Amino acid sequence: MPDHIDVTLEDILAARAVLADVLTPTPVEFSQALTDRTGVPVHLKCENLQRAGSFKMRGAYTRMARLTAAEKDRGVVAASAGNHAQGVALAARLLGIEATVYMPHGASMPKLAATKGYGATVHQVGTTIDDCIEAARAHEQEHGAVFIPPFDHPDIVAGQGTCGLEILEQVPDVRTVLVCTGGGGLLAGIARAVKAQRPDVRVVGVQAEEAAAWPGSLSAGHPVPVERMTTMADGIAVGRPGDVPFQLVSELVDGMETVSESALARAVLLLAERAKLVVEPAGAAATAHLMELGQEAAARYEGPVVALLSGGNIDPVLLLRILRQGLTVAGRYLQLRVRVPDRPGALAGVLTMLAEMTCNVLEVQHHRRDPHLKIDEVAISLTLETRGHEHSAQVRQALLDRGYSVDPG
Repeated sequence: MPDHIDVTLEDILAARAVLADVLTPTPVEFSQALTDRTGVPVHLKCENLQRAGSFKMRGAYTRMARLTAAEKDRGVVAASAGNHAQGVALAARLLGIEATVYMPHGASMPKLAATKGYGATVHQVGTTIDDCIEAARAHEQEHGAVFIPPFDHPDIVAGQGTCGLEILEQVPDVRTVLVCTGGGGLLAGIARAVKAQRPDVRVVGVQAEEAAAWPGSLSAGHPVPVERMTTMADGIAVGRPGDVPFQLVSELVDGMETVSESALARAVLLLAERAKLVVEPAGAAATAHLMELGQEAAARYEGPVVALLSGGNIDPVLLLRILRQGLTVAGRYLQLRVRVPDRPGALAGVLTMLAEMTCNVLEVQHHRRDPHLKIDEVAISLTLETRGHEHSAQVRQALLDRGYSVDPG
């Protein structure tokens, strides 16, 4: 690869012309909930509502539309856990190109089904994206298909950069843009589009801290792979930044932040509950960063702030687990183990008290075979739905005040 590959504003404008007939700008929604939480005006750029459910269609279609007729005849091949797979599959269908996609075992069923539904031939190999890339490259060598990378190509970066053009048009007074970041294609493209026209706007990347290759890479001055990733945010779980994005991110981006797994869960919950938007964990990273900052965001970032929602392709089973975790982290689920006298009416007394405290009881279990119990005691494990941390503390204290022995659930 050449020492320096640039992507210019003109490249991004040209990509928008390529995409004009297949994509429409995604909406930007003002978030009163995040504005109140942070003290700074926050807008959400809803790429979760893009065709194929994420921003990936922008780069995939731009790259594939620019293939020669001979390259199109040979078909394309890609490796992805989901969003890039769907973008490539849909772009291939629109362009009349045969697409083969390698996805890991364990990829979510909805993403597998959607990729197949767009007409791609899907092969599942290995358990990591690296396994899939190896298989895709072997397919490229054997069949002559053109490999479509998820982020590491100038056309991909230019296509993703069209999202930045829309942000400036939809929120003309924007002062800060927060971008969910994996390999860096979206961040690099948005940074170029924004900085070329508004160098005063701050652009910041946000990664899951359990899959954060960028902070160490930026410190080292070159892409450095991380050895281990354990995040629910599979859409941004990229072990090594791309060479093409790295050059642009190093030059243009103002900062790189990381967020915890619990923050991602809380962000998915807030977006579903308050914004009525279904967003996958990777797509909620920018929102999670604002939520972790709280009122400190107003001191850190000048508003208006635009936070990217980069994707909405989430397995309903995972969504259910994340929402439960988000409710727990937010103090909306309370698990307790209460020891009461083993006599008729004891359980009814506890439940009556909880009803008076306006708790919703989700689960109840009796435990009699516990070596820590007295001979005349029974333990009751309770899972309760509360209004938050303060209400949970009140419930716990009320039980103690009534003379019950209370342990964590």
